[in-house]
Amino acid sequence: MARAAAVTSPTPRPAPLADRSEAVLSRLQLLVTRKLDGLLQGDYAGLLPGPGSEAGESREYRPGDDVRRMDWPVTARTTTPHVRRTVADRELETWLALDLSASLDFGTGQWLKREVVVAAAAAITHLTVRGGNRIGAVIGTGGGVSAPTRRFRGGPPPAGPGVLTRLPARSGRKEAQGLLRAVAGTAIQPGRGDLGALIEMLNRPPRRRGVAVVVSDFLAPAEQWARPMRKLRVRHDVLAIEVVDPRELELPDVGVLPVVDPESGELHEVQTADPRLRQRYADAAAAQRATIAAALRGAGAAHLRLRTDRDWLLDMVRFVAAQRHARTRGTTR
Repeated sequence: MARAAAVTSPTPRPAPLADRSEAVLSRLQLLVTRKLDGLLQGDYAGLLPGPGSEAGESREYRPGDDVRRMDWPVTARTTTPHVRRTVADRELETWLALDLSASLDFGTGQWLKREVVVAAAAAITHLTVRGGNRIGAVIGTGGGVSAPTRRFRGGPPPAGPGVLTRLPARSGRKEAQGLLRAVAGTAIQPGRGDLGALIEMLNRPPRRRGVAVVVSDFLAPAEQWARPMRKLRVRHDVLAIEVVDPRELELPDVGVLPVVDPESGELHEVQTADPRLRQRYADAAAAQRATIAAALRGAGAAHLRLRTDRDWLLDMVRFVAAQRHARTRGTTR
């Protein structure tokens, strides 16, 4: 599906996001704390099972389980394949790969896609930065690569087209809030982004085993990012958060609709009154999303889809609950 047909002009906002970042982050922190804290009671765990060093319970093997967690003594004793549940290390290291390329500066629902990216980062940070856990991030804002920053003091990363920025992994709520302020204050730059290069920043240099979270709309061709994603999964538990706007899935019947690709600046006029065109668009969009889902599944990543016209926090709560239920279902002592 042509990218220009999938992205229209961004919805105007009364003030730049950087001017509202503190208020936005305060509101997000309140929302996240209210809805997610209830899920954090009991055994310590995050969005995904961390590799950890403390063994948990065993349960029967199910298709899709990581064979590296096979519990061979229990398997031999019961003659039924079992896997060992692991409890996340209390010094788990989490890395975020945040795609803030120009295609994310768009939204026709309640949120811009970039606002959902910031919100997802805030929720993940809240879920992981406790008990001494460390969290860091890499941010991509356009085409090309620049040298990553080595230090940051809570301000926005340096601006410029094609910037890939690294925010070092640190522990503590104050550092986590500084990271979120840096993310919220990042200016989106024109030009096409390189999602594969962004993900590759989590592979180099090699890091201790932990959790890697990639947040993007994944509109870049799958062959660009699928291999780095598979490579990332070899060493880390990977969560892919796909951010979607409803206009990227189907077109409304509003007559002639001008659409522009924010990454290339190409402008097209689309006759949305034609039902066959709308159907072809919907079919192409469905095929594109199926390709994305298949690539993520092939990479072994957990997949969470957040939409700009839905309650993203409720979707995240359901995802966390489903992950925990899947990890505890059928356990045996």
